[in-house]
Amino acid sequence: MAGTVLVTGGTGYIAGELIRQLLSRSWNVHTTVRDLSRSEEALRQRFGNPAPDRFRVFQAELMSDDGWAEANAGCTHVAHVASPLSVAPPKDENEMIVPAREGTLRALRFAKAAGVTRFVQTSSMAAVAYGRSDKEYTVDESNWTNVDHRDAYPYVKSKTIAERAARDWIAEHGAGMEFVSVNPSMVLGPVDSGDFSASVVVVKQLLNGSIPMAPDLGFAVVDTRDVADLHVKCLEEPGLAGERFLASGRFMKMIEVGQVLRDALPASHTRKVPTRVMPNWMVKLLSLFNPGIRSIKSELGKTRNADAGHAHVRLGWKTRQEEESIVDCARSLIEHGVVKV
Repeated sequence: MAGTVLVTGGTGYIAGELIRQLLSRSWNVHTTVRDLSRSEEALRQRFGNPAPDRFRVFQAELMSDDGWAEANAGCTHVAHVASPLSVAPPKDENEMIVPAREGTLRALRFAKAAGVTRFVQTSSMAAVAYGRSDKEYTVDESNWTNVDHRDAYPYVKSKTIAERAARDWIAEHGAGMEFVSVNPSMVLGPVDSGDFSASVVVVKQLLNGSIPMAPDLGFAVVDTRDVADLHVKCLEEPGLAGERFLASGRFMKMIEVGQVLRDALPASHTRKVPTRVMPNWMVKLLSLFNPGIRSIKSELGKTRNADAGHAHVRLGWKTRQEEESIVDCARSLIEHGVVKV
């Protein structure tokens, strides 16, 4: 199957891999960036300078109508990957919530006006697995995060609210356009440059010694190459209207990720990787001075397992081993000079 697809946020971690896979499958690709003058040439080089009719770059932002009609023109499909993501928590949660929600609704409106027939939203496990007080549990695509719970920090709220808003909009205005969401967990794997997603910062911090001891925190791991593959399947497989697919592998604590790094990389590369778990009282003490730690301290000791069986059965989706994703991520961070060894 081949058509013309708009992938929003083309400089992003998932979007970049998705564009690469779509071009290899003979799709024509449009993509949006925030600054055309800074990004277009770099993107063209990244993807091997595809012909202008195969790959077009447009300037468009989540909070402005400018450029969206042009980006959607001629497209049959949209993969809406762009969303605000920050390593540091915002001072006001609406700095993250409003662009995520309004950007998604803007992308939907312009896609519908352009005659797009399939819209795939990159949501998140954040919209599925949070807002519960249990220490260990398993979620699937039927679950939703409770944004009123104390552990629903701004990013979690932004992804939940944006996906719910999208589904509400489709129910009211989306006749004739199929909507599908992909909900990835912690996305790791190789990076193409020193400009990378906040999701890989944890591997960077484990390697560079900025985390002297590993907090009792964890996340389900999934590879960016596998997440992109699931997006491709959601764009191409017929009959998916209203579907929701979790993109996730095994839940791993930070200390386990550190052990994977030590087992696979030379000792000279892992001498700063923590070997001990940070006591919870110490994390809570640090949270008094560090807003980033404060926002996630409610996650201490939790195990959030994700059942991605629906994607496996319905779409034949497969994931690689989590260890491969972690090690490939680390090696590419070192290769690009993000981590000095």
